[in-house]
Amino acid sequence: MFRPFLVNYSFVLQLAGDTRIMQVSPREITVPYRPIPLPIPEGIKPNEFFNSAENLHDLVQNNGLLLTPENLLLYRKALGHSREFDTSIIYNTSKCILDPLGRPARRTQVPPPVRQIWNRMNQIIISYMLEQYPDPDAWLILAGEASLDATWALTSPGVPSIRMLHNHFIVFSKEELRQAKLADPNNPNLTDGDQHSLFAEHIPHVYREFFAKALDFDILQAVDRESTKVGLTGYPQGLPSWEVRGGVTALQDIRFWQEYDMVLKGFLDFYRTFFGQVSTRNASMPKHVYFPDQVEQVLLFNNDFLKVAKMVRDRCIKEPKYANSIRWKPAFKQLIYRNDEGKLIVTISQNSVGNAITELLGVVVNRVPDAAGYAEIEPKLLEKLFELRQRLVEADLGVPVKNQFWQEQGAEMS
Repeated sequence: MFRPFLVNYSFVLQLAGDTRIMQVSPREITVPYRPIPLPIPEGIKPNEFFNSAENLHDLVQNNGLLLTPENLLLYRKALGHSREFDTSIIYNTSKCILDPLGRPARRTQVPPPVRQIWNRMNQIIISYMLEQYPDPDAWLILAGEASLDATWALTSPGVPSIRMLHNHFIVFSKEELRQAKLADPNNPNLTDGDQHSLFAEHIPHVYREFFAKALDFDILQAVDRESTKVGLTGYPQGLPSWEVRGGVTALQDIRFWQEYDMVLKGFLDFYRTFFGQVSTRNASMPKHVYFPDQVEQVLLFNNDFLKVAKMVRDRCIKEPKYANSIRWKPAFKQLIYRNDEGKLIVTISQNSVGNAITELLGVVVNRVPDAAGYAEIEPKLLEKLFELRQRLVEADLGVPVKNQFWQEQGAEMS
């Protein structure tokens, strides 16, 4: 089985003269959520309904905070990941692209003018998070996206509830993570269904050589895997990572966002080429690759790369369940997060159906339907989201959405 070695060991932590044992392991927290108020019509599966224009309309009306003319929607995560800070931006194409499988699933599919606005919104939101939560010892900060591509039927178990590209912006209390129970390291969502870090586990030298030769960076700088890990969880594990030189200031440079996209493009080329070889022995170079010279020179004439593709292909032939679990088209999670040293790190991973973006950093979120529990944490969450929204409005990045839940806050900002 293609399963990574999962770190699970203890170290001695000195706190105020006391010694206690802290275990490095993924953590599992429980977060309440407010169930959606819409009834699901009889005869339709939940994930089919969630992708409907009706449900997306409800998302705007019940959770929308800010909307841009480009259909970028900032909204509260009533079904979220964190008690502290949790919001998302979705590219809401539900009314202009009715086919859920035809909607943009990653930034490279988003029109350049929309991506320009999206990047500016990202920059402001991440800057706000770092300003509000400056201590890396106290807060785990992450922002990123998971591809919601058309590689699975809508009825497949675990398919994301909203089939459109959206970013996550999340803050976790490290004290809450310290007190949380240890997650099962064999949780399939932490291992991407046996495919997590497949490239880095079996062909790390090829993976890194391809990125090094394909990507020409000014702001991003490759870093070793140990310095990228979150001390509490030991994650991420074995993934290519880059430090953002210049920190938060670099996010104001359009070159950073161009390099951030280059990381994704390099990953897409590697992924498509690898699984093309898994699918068809000695397959030609995929069409429309971003770095054709590097694909040809580093990948298609590399014996180790092709050997591992054969290993996966042979297993697919023998094990139908494993073959069915493969995401044949590019699927990824890409993050910007703050490491324990306070540096901003960019990383990217394969993505499988069922796992959450937080699990890339070793945080498993157990979300439970609990309207009363969510109501207790909601005022503090919304206070920060309204403040953030005002900054976006002032930067000409949208207009407030008013609804039954925050009419007064919307009115004072209009």
